[in-house]
Amino acid sequence: MIRDLLKDARELAQSAIHTRDPRQAAKLALSSDSYRIISLHRVREAARRWHVPGLNHSLRIVQTAVFGIEIGKDVTLGHGVYFVHPIGITIGGDARVGDRVRFYGNNTVGTAKENGYPTIEDDVVIGAGARILGPITVGARAQIGANSVVLHDIPPDSVAVGMPARVVWRNTK
Repeated sequence: MIRDLLKDARELAQSAIHTRDPRQAAKLALSSDSYRIISLHRVREAARRWHVPGLNHSLRIVQTAVFGIEIGKDVTLGHGVYFVHPIGITIGGDARVGDRVRFYGNNTVGTAKENGYPTIEDDVVIGAGARILGPITVGARAQIGANSVVLHDIPPDSVAVGMPARVVWRNTK
C-alpha cells in the first residue's frame, strides 16, 4: 500500500501539477484533494484484501461525505488518477480506470450491475458532465468531451463528443 501511495504522489506531481521544482510539485500533490481521495481508496483496497469487516464501507461513506465522490467497492483505480473537481463523480461496480486518467467533475462511470462496467485505459481525459456507461472500453489517450454520453467503445488517440458520443477526430499515426 505504501508503494502505491508513493507512486500515486509521483504520478500526480508529474502529470497534474505543472512546476519544475520537485519539492513544490510533491508538496502540491500531497496536499491536493485528488491525492487524498486516491489515498483513501488505497486504504479501502487494503481493507478488502485484509478482510477487515465494515472498514471499506465506512471509508466509502466518509469519502462520499467529505469529498462528494462515490467510488464503488470493487473499482480499480490506476496510479496518478486526477480528480480536477471531485464533487459529483460516481465510479461504480467493478469499473477499471487506468493510470493518469483525468476527471473534470460530475462524471458517471458505469451503470447498473446487469449492464456491465467500463474500462478506461491510461492517459484518458474525461470532460465535465460526461457519462461512460456499459461494458465498453475507452482507449488510451482518448478525450471525452464535456456532457458526452459514451455508449460504445472509443478507440485510442481519439476525441469523442455528443449524445451519444461519436468519434470526431482520431490520430492514426
